[in-house]
Amino acid sequence: MTDQQEIPPARRRFMPGEGMPPWIPRALLVGVATVLVTLAGLWVLSRLRGLLFMVFVALFISFALEPAVQALAKRGWRRGFATTVVFLVAGGAILVFLAAIVPLLVSQTAALVQAAPGYLDRIERFLGTSLDLNLSVERLQAALSAAGQQVLSFSADIAGRVVGIGTAVLGFAFRLLTIAMFAFYFVADGPRFRRSLLSMLRPERQREVLRIWEIAVEKTGGYVYSRVLLAAASSVFTWVALRLIGVPYALALSLWVGVMSQFVPVVGTYIAAVLPTLVALFVSPVKALWVVALLVGYQQVENYLIAPRVTARTMAIHPAIAFGSVIAGVALVGGIGAVLALPTAATIQAVVSTAIERHQVVESRHTTVPAARPGSRVRRDRSTRAQPEDPAPTGSSG
Repeated sequence: MTDQQEIPPARRRFMPGEGMPPWIPRALLVGVATVLVTLAGLWVLSRLRGLLFMVFVALFISFALEPAVQALAKRGWRRGFATTVVFLVAGGAILVFLAAIVPLLVSQTAALVQAAPGYLDRIERFLGTSLDLNLSVERLQAALSAAGQQVLSFSADIAGRVVGIGTAVLGFAFRLLTIAMFAFYFVADGPRFRRSLLSMLRPERQREVLRIWEIAVEKTGGYVYSRVLLAAASSVFTWVALRLIGVPYALALSLWVGVMSQFVPVVGTYIAAVLPTLVALFVSPVKALWVVALLVGYQQVENYLIAPRVTARTMAIHPAIAFGSVIAGVALVGGIGAVLALPTAATIQAVVSTAIERHQVVESRHTTVPAARPGSRVRRDRSTRAQPEDPAPTGSSG
């Protein structure tokens, strides 16, 4: 029989009376240290999640503004000065939008409260004469009065917490300034920042990071600029339509429709149409119907004629993926996640599509694509010619 001393220590069985093998304390120490480091890391992330979120938003803003700064830098502008100009233009556009919308919202809310009893009377007469329905206006007015009292009490309660409101406003302003500072640094000092980041990686890793970075800038910048073009087109059409119909506040309402319909995914179009419809309703119900009809008609023209040409080279993403990404973005980071979700999903889709290997598809009734009907035009996505997302099935890597 083989002597116990000749068995290697790694394969030797633990025998009673020999003591604990030396590797067990080391394994226990490594396990405990791993658990402690993991818990400490999770604690640090939980404490810094606000800062990490602001950095992520600032990185998104830098991706969106990078193409404009690069275009100015190619014309000989110093990068810091070009970044300042782009930031001032973007900030000025936001301030102009807020200056046009905030007074409109305040005035229309006050007008709605004052005109509510008259509109209830009109609704009662319309339902009674046209649909033979009896609607208790007194009950509705009582409900509105109760709701108004609740609003007033809530407002009084808020007024009693002026210090808390001021603290919240200061905190929001601090977060905005922090995001703006990080975004300015990421853009103005972008090349130096990327060099310091890439210096910690091997050359092949550097090329991969640069490729992903370029895709993120292309997709995010393309998304933002395509949205700006579509918002401008929507604003111009809405302004002309409202002026022809005779709806007041045409300029402010057109800016509202353009921004909300393009930068709020999924439900932005419906939210945008509510305010001009209400304003037109204060003037005449017929004008409100004209506003709804024109906005719905323009939305169809935009979906089928304008948007495909504007976004063809910027962000090709399936509608189901877009809808799911918006829901995921809202669930993860709230309302801002709805705006960040689409360019993030487009970037991930572009990176994955260029990294995975594609093979020839087995022909089956489950994989047969229906042929286009005679006389119908098949809209091709021109962005597929810029990146090999659907190459010919040759068995090579995509």
